[in-house]
Order: sequence, then structure tokens, then C-alpha cells
Amino acid sequence: MAQNKKLISAIVPCYNEEEAIPFFYEEITRVAAQMESVDFEFIFIDDGSSDKTLEVLREYAQKDARVRYVSFSRNFGKEAAMYAGLEASKGDYVAIMDADLQDPPSLLPEMLGYIENEGYDSVSTRRSNRKGEPPIRSLFARIFYGIINKISKVKMTPGARDFSLMKRRVVDAILSLPEYNRFTKGIFNWVGFKVKWLSYDNIQRVAGKTKWSFWKLFKYSIECIVAFSTAPLALASFFGFLFCFIALIGILVIIIRHFAGVASAAGCASTLCVVLFVGGVQLFCTGILGTYISKTYLETKSRPLYITAETEKDLEENKEENKTEEKEQQQ
Repeated sequence: MAQNKKLISAIVPCYNEEEAIPFFYEEITRVAAQMESVDFEFIFIDDGSSDKTLEVLREYAQKDARVRYVSFSRNFGKEAAMYAGLEASKGDYVAIMDADLQDPPSLLPEMLGYIENEGYDSVSTRRSNRKGEPPIRSLFARIFYGIINKISKVKMTPGARDFSLMKRRVVDAILSLPEYNRFTKGIFNWVGFKVKWLSYDNIQRVAGKTKWSFWKLFKYSIECIVAFSTAPLALASFFGFLFCFIALIGILVIIIRHFAGVASAAGCASTLCVVLFVGGVQLFCTGILGTYISKTYLETKSRPLYITAETEKDLEENKEENKTEEKEQQQ
């Protein structure tokens, strides 16, 4: 590695990506060969894959010194994988990208140019369209961004990807926030700095299947809302005030009707509907409070975001042990 060259750490979270990794490796090494002004290290994070992802990473680590990997003891999620990659990175610049080539490595030269030549601290990417995505998912994505940007002080960019290239000081700022309940897109925006947004057309994954079901994306959106807004708590208070006000008006109406000599109509069905509606609102508000309490509970446990089972260093240690054993056997 040349002493004058700066280092880019490319972080690649992987969960059951044995089919996609060879395509990604071929493309990222091609791009790295073109970017002669910088050196690269490729940090793959195996997020507890159940396929042969780890075996593939071991092979690449043995033949390419630039390849590093961190393998989790189980599946901890993409947020933990990205955080682990940031912790393991050594580069002056750090890139986060997916292994399925939906985050094209070919954009890295342009992204680096914005940072080195135009004074940006990071370059983040967003999809200019959602071509090829199921319409229902696109609809709910638009609804989510509309809601979060109205109730949160931290603005989220519609179509934002995790694909970013950052200076080391941005990475250090992100690592200074070791919260357990993470939403990295929001954290990127929260830490601030001078950010350049780069748009590109939506790209289909090169191999394998997406790991993000509609239900997982829904839960992920709830994580974001809870992490970056207390508006739902205010909503619960609003419902409480609203029904107290309605009850007060109802009491006044009953009193006025009584003194006016107007008989009140009995209605069991209407009463039952009102009771069920108010009970539903109460449970909804209790659920909001419970969500915030559960997140606080998880934070107070101070559990680690991930547990490492193996890294590329273990391969080197095993090689040394095997060499030692061979020498002992020869003697």
C-alpha cells in the first residue's frame, strides 16, 4: 500500500448473499483498479447467514489481502452489520453498500470527486424512481416519508439509500452514537455535516432474493418514527384531551335536555359502539406508550449490538497453528 494514498473502506453487509458476492467482488475490484489515487479494503459483514456466504468470504480473504470480514454469531440485522463495519474500518473514507449491486460501485469515483474537489463531508445516494418495485410498497414508502418529515425535526430524504461515502470524521460522529435501537438513515441526517445527494435510477438486484418483506419494512418504519420523533406520545395525549372534551360536552347536553324536559332516547347498540371505540383508542394510546417504554427498556440493558464469531484474523491464526503443527510433526 502506497504511503501517499488514502484508504477507502468499503463496508458490505451480507445476509445469505453467496450468489451475489462473486458479482459484487468482480465489480468492486474493477472499480478499485480504475481509482489509482486511492487504496481499498473490502469489509464484508456476515450477518449470521445460513447459506455458504461465510465460506465464500473465507475464500476471497485467502486470495486477496484487501478482503476482510466479520462474521456474527447469529443474525443481528443490517443496522448492527453496518455499525460493525464502521467500527472495523480503517479508511480515511468509508463507503457503505449492498452486495446485490443495487448500490453500483461505479458511482464511487464520482462520489470521491465531490468530497475531494468540492469540500463535501459525505455523499449520500437516493433513488430517483422506484422502477421494478411492487406498487403497494412504493405507496407505503411515500406515505412513510410524508409522515416522518412532518413529525420529526430530522428530515428524511425520500428514496434514500444506505449507500454513502463519508470522511473519517463523519464515521467517528456516527460511532459516537452507540444506541441499541438504530435507524442509520436518520442517524446520517442527525449528525449533520455537508452532504451531497446523488440520484440514480432504481437497479434490480443481480442475484438472490430480497430479505426485506413488507412486514419487516413496516417494523423498520416504526423503529424510525420512535427513534426520531415523540409525536406519537403527543397524539396519545391529544386523544385523551379530545375524549375528555367530548364527555364534558355530552354531560352538558344531558343536563340541558333534562331541565328542558326533553326525554333521552335509550340505545344499547349506540352505547356499545361508543364504548368499543373509546376502548380501542385507549388501547392504541397504551400501545404507543408501550412501544416507547420497550425501546427504553432495551437501551437500559446495554446489550452489545452484535457478537463476533469469526474474522479474517482467525484464518491467519489457523494457518500459523497448522504450520507449527507441521514443523512439530516433521521434528
